[in-house]
Amino acid sequence: MKTAAPEDMRTRDQVARAILESGPSTAVALAEKLQLTPAGIRRHLDQLVTDGILEEREPHLRSARTRGRPSKVFVMSDQGRQRFEHSYDDLAVSALKYISANSGEHLVTGFAKHRAEEIVKRSLPNVSKAKSRVDGLAEFLSDEGYAANTHAHGIGVELCQHHCPIAHVAAEFPQLCEEETNAFSKILGTHVQRLATIAHGDGVCTTFIPQIGNKKTSESKPTSKRKLSTR
Repeated sequence: MKTAAPEDMRTRDQVARAILESGPSTAVALAEKLQLTPAGIRRHLDQLVTDGILEEREPHLRSARTRGRPSKVFVMSDQGRQRFEHSYDDLAVSALKYISANSGEHLVTGFAKHRAEEIVKRSLPNVSKAKSRVDGLAEFLSDEGYAANTHAHGIGVELCQHHCPIAHVAAEFPQLCEEETNAFSKILGTHVQRLATIAHGDGVCTTFIPQIGNKKTSESKPTSKRKLSTR
């Protein structure tokens, strides 16, 4: 088996990281971002798919104004995410399974709530100084390794997390995702809706946030006095 040249390995690593940080991408978009030729980017993408690092999928949405067949997008596979993983997933899953089996599921839920409370508190510096709560939250999540960004979408904003350091743990214990969503509601002071999660097999964790404006009058408060639905 022929070993890839060092420069090819570096380029493929850049391609994989670009998808990890930006989410599902077409070959054209990647070529422009990394300043590669169409033939060059296709060669690296094909090899990354062969290696199991990337997956090629049909685009999620197709614009009515787009003519012809829409370009396929490349997403990070589970194997690819493991390559960039820095947390001890197996140990965490084993520990939580042990706690659940021997002490009760309620302790796992309690841990998930505690983690969510920490997210609320630790995001405060970013949220309080940002132009908007959503931007501040995205910045905090990116600092935490979630490669987050935002996109205007209809009457609100979509918060996208292109990487999840705890994806495999959350796949076993969905309470982590549920309480994280509740934390976002408290941080932003509004109801939010989780549309997709990496833990459940989606390419990106996506949360829809109704338009809440850019005012910072009460953003610095980590929690909202309004009761939020957990269902």
